[in-house]
Amino acid sequence: MPRSLPERVEWRGHSIAWQSFGAGPALVFLHGTPWSSALWRPIAEPLADRFTVFLWDMPGYGQSSKGSDARVDLGVQGELFAHLLEIWGLDAPHVVAHDFGGAVALRAHLLHGARYDSLCLVDVVALRPWGSPFFTLVRDNADVFTQLPTAVHRGALEAYIAGAAHQRLRPDDLDMLVAPWLGDDGQAAFYLQIAQADERFTDEIEPMYHQIRAPTHVIWGTDDTWLPIDAGRRLHALIPGATMTEIPDAGHLIQIDAPAALATALTRWLPSGPELDLLSAWR
Repeated sequence: MPRSLPERVEWRGHSIAWQSFGAGPALVFLHGTPWSSALWRPIAEPLADRFTVFLWDMPGYGQSSKGSDARVDLGVQGELFAHLLEIWGLDAPHVVAHDFGGAVALRAHLLHGARYDSLCLVDVVALRPWGSPFFTLVRDNADVFTQLPTAVHRGALEAYIAGAAHQRLRPDDLDMLVAPWLGDDGQAAFYLQIAQADERFTDEIEPMYHQIRAPTHVIWGTDDTWLPIDAGRRLHALIPGATMTEIPDAGHLIQIDAPAALATALTRWLPSGPELDLLSAWR
C-alpha cells in the first residue's frame, strides 16, 4: 500500500492529499490516470537528497477526496495545480509529469501563469488522439460501469492496468495500482474520471506549445501502446529547444518497466549536483 500523504489542502469542495520532504530546490511530481503519487515515490524519494520533493494526489485519485459528482477533469486539475504552487510558495519549481499530469502541468503553465525552472514530460497526454476504446466505452456508459459487481470491476481494472506495462507486472505493483479504485467510492471514482476525460482540454493548449517558457525534456517508452512513441516525437518537435530521451523496452508504466533507465534520464536532466544512486531503491 502507498505511504500516507499527511498534509491536506481544501479547495472548491476537494480535499487534496500531499507531502513534501528533503532539502534543496523544489521538485514537484505529477501523476496521471489511473495512477497516483505512489507510482512516483520510489523515484522521488532518493531525489530528496538534492531537492525538496512534493508529491500529491489529484482530486478523484489516490488518497485525495473522491465524490460521485465531483469535477475532476483536466481543466479543474490544471487550475488546481497552479493554485497549489501558490499555496506551497513555489515561484518556479522543477516539474516532472506523467500521463494526464503532463496536460495538467501544461495547462497550469500556459493558461494559469505557473512558472517552472524546468519541465520533464514523461509519456504524457498532450496531443490528440489519446484515450483507448475502453475510455470511449466507459464515457458513454459510466453509470452502467459504476454498478458492475465488485469482482467484475476488479477483473476489468486489473486487465486495463496491466495493459499499460510492457513487462509483466509484479503482484505487489499491481496491488498498489489497483488499491485506490476498490470499494464503492473507488469504483465510482475510477469511472468518473474516465467519463470526464475529453480531448478538448489538450486541443485548447496544443497551438500554444511553442510558447512554453521553461527548459523542457521529453522522456518516452518506445513500447508505449497507450501513447505511442510517435506522440512523444511530435510533442518534442513542437516545443522550442526541447530535448528527448527514448527508453527501449518500456511501455506507458515506464516507472515500473524501466526504473533504472528512467532514473538515469531524470538524473541527467535535473540540475547537476552530487551524483545520486537513484537505483538503490530498486535493488
